[in-house]
Amino acid sequence: MSASITKLTPTSLSALLCARICHDLISPVGALGTAIEILDDPSNVDMHDDAMALVRTSSRQAAAKLKFLRLALGAGGSAPGVIPTAEIKTLTNDMFRDSKPDLVWNIDTDGVDKDRTRILMNLVMLAVQAAPRGGTVTITRVGRGDTTDAGADFTLVSEGPRVRLAEDVDRAMSGKAPEEGFDGRSIQPLYTSLLARDAGGKIGATATEEAIIFTANFDPVATTEA
Repeated sequence: MSASITKLTPTSLSALLCARICHDLISPVGALGTAIEILDDPSNVDMHDDAMALVRTSSRQAAAKLKFLRLALGAGGSAPGVIPTAEIKTLTNDMFRDSKPDLVWNIDTDGVDKDRTRILMNLVMLAVQAAPRGGTVTITRVGRGDTTDAGADFTLVSEGPRVRLAEDVDRAMSGKAPEEGFDGRSIQPLYTSLLARDAGGKIGATATEEAIIFTANFDPVATTEA
């Protein structure tokens, strides 16, 4: 029987989020270690150029993931504020530079409130995950007739071959534990739902034959009062 999220302690939540971060970083960090071992081995001189290329690629990937995850899953600095849209795009594009789906941006504001930025970045993680064979992830800000971020919702559409909304992701987004319990992968959609709730909103996902549509909707009353 799946556990209620009310039984997920702060300690468990933090441990699972750490597991997720480690999962994302283990590949580039491990590749760096392999490259250094090759460079340290005098019998592999003919592989040093390839090892240096691996160092450059892996260090870029590790730095990009750390910068992205620091904001998406961490505090990203405790002060509230607005994150420039250009910065959001740079962090996200660098994070998913080597992923199969292409990111298509349709955000017409210069900046996004930091709380909503974190929700948006987490939704991008889910949207990219939903298109494992490539395609596109279109990220759209849906305003409510104003020119500020205050009344904005977000829609992300994953399109491509074999797009899929995993059952455990769907359950976690709605605040329900997967049948096998939470792990480092399924905790992230739950965390996204908690971020949205704290920001006076909610997230959701809809699957069709052609696409997976992720949404973040915010209560205009709560937003106005924030």
